[in-house]
Amino acid sequence: MEQENRHIVVVGAGQAGAALVARLRTQGYGGPITLIGAESVPPYQRPPLSKKYLLGEFALERLFLRPEAFYEEHDISLRLGTMVEGVDTEAKTLLLAGGEVLGWDELVLTTGSHARRLPAAIGGDLPGVHVMRDLADADALAPQMQPGRRMVIVGGGYIGLEAAAVAAKLGLEVTLIEAAPRILQRVACAETSDYFRALHTGHGVTILEGVGLERLTGDDHVTGARLADGREIAADFVITGIGIAPGMSLAEAAGVTCENGIAVDLRGRTSEPGIWAAGDCASFPLRGQRLRLESVQNAIDQSECLADNLMGAEADYAPKPWFWSDQYDVKLQIAGLNLGYDRVVVRAGEGLVRSHWYYAGETLLAVDAMNDPRAYMVGKRLIDAGKSAPAEAVADPSVELKTLLR
Repeated sequence: MEQENRHIVVVGAGQAGAALVARLRTQGYGGPITLIGAESVPPYQRPPLSKKYLLGEFALERLFLRPEAFYEEHDISLRLGTMVEGVDTEAKTLLLAGGEVLGWDELVLTTGSHARRLPAAIGGDLPGVHVMRDLADADALAPQMQPGRRMVIVGGGYIGLEAAAVAAKLGLEVTLIEAAPRILQRVACAETSDYFRALHTGHGVTILEGVGLERLTGDDHVTGARLADGREIAADFVITGIGIAPGMSLAEAAGVTCENGIAVDLRGRTSEPGIWAAGDCASFPLRGQRLRLESVQNAIDQSECLADNLMGAEADYAPKPWFWSDQYDVKLQIAGLNLGYDRVVVRAGEGLVRSHWYYAGETLLAVDAMNDPRAYMVGKRLIDAGKSAPAEAVADPSVELKTLLR
C-alpha cells in the first residue's frame, strides 16, 4: 500500500494525540487520519485544570489546544465522545461502542493515563470523594471549593499540593495526608520537600506526613478520614492524589506487550506490527530501565517523533525532560531527571528564590528551580548538552549563573 493511502487511526484525543495528528499534516502527510476521543470536547490542556481553571480564572475555550475547526480544515476526522471497545490485530480493525467497526492501516495508541482511586473497601467510592485528572473531575470539584469548607487531600505529590494551594487561596480549611515520611518523596529531594512544606504551612495548610490512611468515614457521603494512628480528620469533601496509572487496558486485551505502560521502542513501535504508542501510556527504554514520563513536554515530543517515523524518518526518541508546577506565587520548573542522584547542591536566592541541583558524582542530572527561571534555563541548557557545572560554583550565589555555560 502506498504511504499516502494508509489510514492512520489515533486512539486518545489528549495532548499526545493532538500533537501527533497536527505533526502528520504539517509534515505533509496527505492520507486519511482519524482521531478518536472518549470525551465530548476537543483535545485540551490538562495542567490548568488543577490551577487556573479550578480557580475560575480560565475559560473552557482557553483550554482547547486548537479550535475545533482546525481538525476539519486539515481533513482530520475527529471522533469525540467515542469509546473504543476492542482492537483486532489480524483484521486491523477497531470495535467502537455501538457496534461500529473501523479499519486502520497504522494504529497509534495515545490513551494517556487515569487517576488512581482509593479502594471502595476503605471508602474510596463514597460521594464527596474526588480525583483531579480531567475536565469532568475539575467541573465536579469546582462547586465544592467554597470558603470555610473542610477539604482533606490524600497524597502529597504535585497534584495534591496544587489542589491544596488552590483551596487555601480560596479560603478553605485544608489538611493533607501523606503516608510516606515526606511530601514529594517519590519525585524530589528532601530539600525540595522542605521548601514546599514550609510554603504550604505558611498559607495555613495542615500537612501530616508519615501516617497512613485507615479509611474514609461516612455512610451516604464522606465525612472525614480515619488515620492509621487513630486520629480522625473531619471533611466536607476529599481529594485523592495518589498517582496515575497508564491507560493500557485496550493494548493488553489486544495482546500488545505492556510493562509499566504500553512497551515501545525508541521509535514508538509496540510488539505488534502496525501498532504504535506515545505519551503517558507508553514506556520506553532509558538508562537501563523502562520509563514513562508523565508530562506535557514528553507527550508532545514523543508523539512528534512518532509522527515523523510514520512517515519513514526512522528516528530514535531522545527525551529532554522538563516539568513545572504552580503553587501560590511560586513557579517550580524542573529540568532533567534526578534518577540515581547521590547529592543535592542548594543555591539560595532572595525570598522564595531557590534552586536545587541534583548530581551523580560530578555529573549534573536535574535542577529544581523555584521562582528562579535563570537557574532553570542554565540547568536545562547544561543537561541537554550533556555538560555539568562545578558544584562549588553552583552553590556560590556570587557566581553568575550564565558563567556556568562557558
